[in-house]
Amino acid sequence: MKNLLFICSENKLRSLTAETYFSNFKAISVIGAGTNKDANTTISGDLIEWADIVFVMEKSHRNKVNKKFKELFKLKRMIVLDIPDNYDYMDRDLINLLDRSVSKHIILKK
Repeated sequence: MKNLLFICSENKLRSLTAETYFSNFKAISVIGAGTNKDANTTISGDLIEWADIVFVMEKSHRNKVNKKFKELFKLKRMIVLDIPDNYDYMDRDLINLLDRSVSKHIILKK
């Protein structure tokens, strides 16, 4: 079982979509979080330690997470998906983009 953490700004659109969509796949466990203080779920050291792979939506998220949790990323894989904040929750185009991007890094099984 792989633990995947998806991070955006507020955990209301992109990372929440990823969490909802990928929760239906086998052999992975998924949590979404945000870098902002008002996020639905705010990123924490515990979440980073839990994750096998951390996917961030933008480089700015990588920079914020690295700055705050630098020590925890010495042995973690962090992948920037380069997905801008242009999508609504569960937008079909966002789901397709997430599916294509994430499947480059792990095998997805429904």
